[in-house]
Amino acid sequence: MKKLPTKAEVLDWITEHPTQGSKRDIAKAFGIKGAARIDLKRILKELEAEGHLTKRKRNYRDADGLPPVSVLRVMAPNRNGDQYLEPVEWEGDDPAPRILLVSSKKDGALGDGDRILGRLAKVSGEDHAYEARVIRRIGESPDKILGIFKSTAEGGRITPIDKGADKEWRVPPGAMSGAKDGELVEAEQSGPKSRMGLPQARITARLGDPTAARSVSLIAIHQHGIPDAFPEEVVAAAESAKPVKLGKRTDLRELPLVTIDPSDARDHDDACFVQDDTDGNNPGGFVLWVAIADVAHYVQPGSELDREARKRGNSTYFPDRVVPMLPDALSGDLCSLHEGVDRACLAVRIVLDATGKKLRHEFHRGLMRSHASLNYQEVQAAQDGAPNEKTAPFLKDVIVPLYRAYGALVKARARREPLELNLPERQIVLDDTGKVTSVAFRDRLDAHKMIEEFMVLANVCAAETLIKKKTPLLFRVHEEPGPEKLDALREIAQASGFSMAKGQVLKTEHLNRLLTQAAETEHAELMNISALRSMTQAYYGPENFGHFGLALQNYAHFTSPIRRYADLIVHRGLIAAHGWGDDGLSAEEADRLKETGELISQTERRSMMAERDTADRYLAAYLADRVGTELAGRISGIARFGAFVKLEETGADGLIPISSIGREYFVHNRDAQTLTGDSTGLVIGIGQQVLVRLAEATPMTGGLMLELLELDGNALPRRAGFARKSSGKGRKQSAARKRGSKLKKKASRRRN
Repeated sequence: MKKLPTKAEVLDWITEHPTQGSKRDIAKAFGIKGAARIDLKRILKELEAEGHLTKRKRNYRDADGLPPVSVLRVMAPNRNGDQYLEPVEWEGDDPAPRILLVSSKKDGALGDGDRILGRLAKVSGEDHAYEARVIRRIGESPDKILGIFKSTAEGGRITPIDKGADKEWRVPPGAMSGAKDGELVEAEQSGPKSRMGLPQARITARLGDPTAARSVSLIAIHQHGIPDAFPEEVVAAAESAKPVKLGKRTDLRELPLVTIDPSDARDHDDACFVQDDTDGNNPGGFVLWVAIADVAHYVQPGSELDREARKRGNSTYFPDRVVPMLPDALSGDLCSLHEGVDRACLAVRIVLDATGKKLRHEFHRGLMRSHASLNYQEVQAAQDGAPNEKTAPFLKDVIVPLYRAYGALVKARARREPLELNLPERQIVLDDTGKVTSVAFRDRLDAHKMIEEFMVLANVCAAETLIKKKTPLLFRVHEEPGPEKLDALREIAQASGFSMAKGQVLKTEHLNRLLTQAAETEHAELMNISALRSMTQAYYGPENFGHFGLALQNYAHFTSPIRRYADLIVHRGLIAAHGWGDDGLSAEEADRLKETGELISQTERRSMMAERDTADRYLAAYLADRVGTELAGRISGIARFGAFVKLEETGADGLIPISSIGREYFVHNRDAQTLTGDSTGLVIGIGQQVLVRLAEATPMTGGLMLELLELDGNALPRRAGFARKSSGKGRKQSAARKRGSKLKKKASRRRN
């Protein structure tokens, strides 16, 4: 037998042979046999007790190191595009070592939260301790959970805040990250799901008191993974930016451009001005100027600011805060067209005839100065004959000409006939503490419509210019509805007593005709909602498939580069097309426009969902004190498990569970969008007026549960509340299904 190794020799050998950490491997390396194995076992136990080694299954390894093959979690790329990894399991006292991912093309793209089995190699002299190569991917991102933590004797449990979540998650003692009872936490699945028992999770972040009023938007930010903190180097880059000097830019500072925004606007990225066209060949015509903040000057391709803006895709707006695409030094200052200061801009000069037809346009890279920062309400009041001190000096030469040009564009819009949906926008008003004080619908003023029409026209000009100059760009694409969605809309229209043509190429004018039929009837809101739901979702892409809703063939976003990355891409395209500088669209950017379009389309949808969820939670909090009260509404959706109602006063959405309507069996007819009772024949369909009782309001999830009291002004049939008989169930369901199938042809039937 060889001499027993010292503890130092054992440690050195394990460090040099990390793949051979079993007691058998160690014994073989030192020639230890027979009874001497007991002494080796004692040495290993002592090293483990002293913290030099850790035993994992049957292998010993360095307590402060990682095994050569480990399960690793992929982290989001940093500002340089490098991806780092973290070990799924780490038992050392110090923070887990940094691991750089060394990937190859065959590995494919890895996203934040993905897991891999990786082969590790120690490195020295770097800012990371290991480099890892992918052996194989072992699964997509684990389930993310946002919920309320409750401590238990066995560790804790998390109750998710999602409306659709019906199962708690178990948190073992070693995975609580110090969470306290009642805290809002972020967690992820930490083990395989099982049909038996609760799934297991580990807490990854503690988010504080969930009942605080200003936690509502914070919940949505974390739930949807919206980046809400800028890296230090991005903030530093923004704060080091300087105002632009005139140089070779077009001097537009004497042009009385004004900004018109909401009274609570957080940024000002567009300004406009109209003057009569003095060209004798264009009698009654106009010259419209639209100037947009020159964000491209400050956010240049490949810069840290650019990478962060692309990752965010857009700003996200909540009632109590905004998560901006750009740091405040840019979004709230140098790129915001504040009154009385010089600002860099891209401007388009548009010549219109008296009927609103665009005759020609040209772009300029300029330096402007906003002559006034106005809001919609005061501009409208001035036009209506009640100017205030701010608007009075601009009424004759600025405001009146703006409305005259808008009047011409209204004629052009009528000829084009875009989709004319009438869906009021609700406004949630908060006090200083973040509590909802009121919920109302925003006024839809001509001032709003005027600025929108100017911006649409400027967007068209940008798309046409880039197409003409053969410069790559991202189009704003809105494809026409598919046949299935149109069939569903047609069913609802027929059920409401309206007609919608079939068998012809769909145009927006056909949908507008339907909406005109419904206008001034009790079905007006239903048809507007249904028409909106039939639309496809707009997206960004380098191929031009037109914009169906606006009835425009060439359309791109140009007017909001502070809050949308797509507009920044279009600005860079215009800069490159006109040769205005080296900060235009780069060849590398042009090559990945499809990828960029897909990314920012996803971030846009993410923001929309976060904003909607936040509104639902605020509305639930607002209504929580009114549980038990009766509210008027209208059926807005039908599902197998119940009916959705949009409440008239607040626009909030609630659910009437089918189980609360009565014990009879209800047949769900997907085509006719109805629920039909098997014993009473009660028909519940989209668009019906209802009186409901608010049974439950849950601010944490945004859920509202309702109890149906009246349908179209009538009390429910008495038998709807009777218990279902146990015998003859199959026959009743069969008969109900037959009645339900007839509703496809007679969907207008209503129970009186």
